Formats: sequence, structure tokens, C-alpha cells
Amino acid sequence: MCLAVPGKIVSMTQDGSAVADMLGARREVSLRLVPDAALGDYVLVHAGFAIQVIDPQEAAETIALMRELDELVEEELPGAAGDRA
Repeated sequence: MCLAVPGKIVSMTQDGSAVADMLGARREVSLRLVPDAALGDYVLVHAGFAIQVIDPQEAAETIALMRELDELVEEELPGAAGDRA
């Protein structure tokens, strides 16, 4: 299954990469496909690439749905499921 996960950009580098927080798991991602992305933006991340900047409300709704899918979260982002409240 292919899945794009919403992540919030928490840091950026000059070389076109960033660190995105996805459900508590931080991953390095490439911003080459979304050069206008900025610190604090939410992006959809697939296979290590940010593929689209998304609205914070859309990100929140998607994250809420994903949190309901324990098995999916644990498969796609090992370790993230333990960060739930």
C-alpha cells in the first residue's frame, strides 16, 4: 500500500531537505518537489519526499483519522503509536 503521511516541517536546511514531524516521529524529507514549503508548513510525505503543501486543517483531520488506525500507523511509522494521548 502506498501512503502519504502529513508532517509538519520543524527544521530546514539550505540543501533542500527538512525534518518533518509525522505523528511524533521525526524524519528527514526532501523538499525538492515543494520548493515553496516553509518552516511550520504541513506537507504530505511519501517515500521520503514532501509531495504537496497542505492546509493545517486538512492535516489535522487526516492525522485524527490516522490515529484511529493503530495497525497502519505502527506499520508506516514504527514507534509513533506509543506517542498517543
